[in-house]
Amino acid sequence: MIRQECIDAAIKELFSGIEFTSEPSGLYDPLRYMIAIGGKRLRPKLCLTTYSLYKDEIGPEVLEPAAGLEVFHSFTLIHDDIMDRSPLRRGVDTVWKKWNADTAILSGDVMCIDSYARIAKAPEGTVGDVLALFSRTAAQVCEGQQYDMEFESRNDVSMDEYMNMIGLKTGVLIACAAKMGALIAGAPERDCNLLYDYGFNLGLAFQVADDFLDAFGDEKVFGKPIGGDIVNSKKSWLTIRALEKAEGGAAADLKEAMAMPVGSDEQKASKISAVRGLYQELGVGKDAQRTIIDLNFKALQSASQVADGERFEVLRRFADNLIGRTK
Repeated sequence: MIRQECIDAAIKELFSGIEFTSEPSGLYDPLRYMIAIGGKRLRPKLCLTTYSLYKDEIGPEVLEPAAGLEVFHSFTLIHDDIMDRSPLRRGVDTVWKKWNADTAILSGDVMCIDSYARIAKAPEGTVGDVLALFSRTAAQVCEGQQYDMEFESRNDVSMDEYMNMIGLKTGVLIACAAKMGALIAGAPERDCNLLYDYGFNLGLAFQVADDFLDAFGDEKVFGKPIGGDIVNSKKSWLTIRALEKAEGGAAADLKEAMAMPVGSDEQKASKISAVRGLYQELGVGKDAQRTIIDLNFKALQSASQVADGERFEVLRRFADNLIGRTK
């Protein structure tokens, strides 16, 4: 098994030395910018972590596919930021804000293509399965984003619909990362599928945590403005739970608050304050935290069927590090 410090060092070296085509610079500079601003690198890190359960050293056959997962994720962020009109990502200007929307769209497209080129460098014996997994995942992420956009104009989104959406938008890519590392390492099919389930439930927990932090997090830690989901009237986990719990006057107050105008900074601040206040009255923040714990437990149940002892501890620590920011 590979030690965590070796995985961390490999991730650092991988992304400090990652290269993209140099010209035209107007197309490829945004790619370099997105990778340079960093992030948690949780998807490539998870890929190397599950690979490490079956190998004693990190081989070149897993590094490029791991990088491809992060490149694809960065592509989705570029396009998400355009659709959400979000000005900040990880504390700095988003690509569309720094350049323009047209550049962001085209650079995002070529970033997606680049991710496929990297994924296709998986070992010959596994590349077919790896590409099939990744292609299915990539389509599901787009499906999830479409549902997310459609939910903005609906007031009747159920929690089941919402959980399906975040499973597609967030869960499947983290699940893909977990399974891909195991596939490339030559793990048994049963293990690969259990690790997919582990990653999927972690992805759900991660997204609920993201929704929680959007309302109640620290902007300096969160890396983007707090209350963005509220301003954009997005149906977050908290919104849907609040609509489920609100009755009578509270329900009317919540709908009125969600419909508040956001044409100025003052109006945005007023809407965020009003909605957050109702969230607190209804206790949905605490509900979200309990759900995160439940999903983490389900993930670890799958992990316990794959590994025991120190190998299980590796997966448990990864999960704890992923959702610990909501404690």
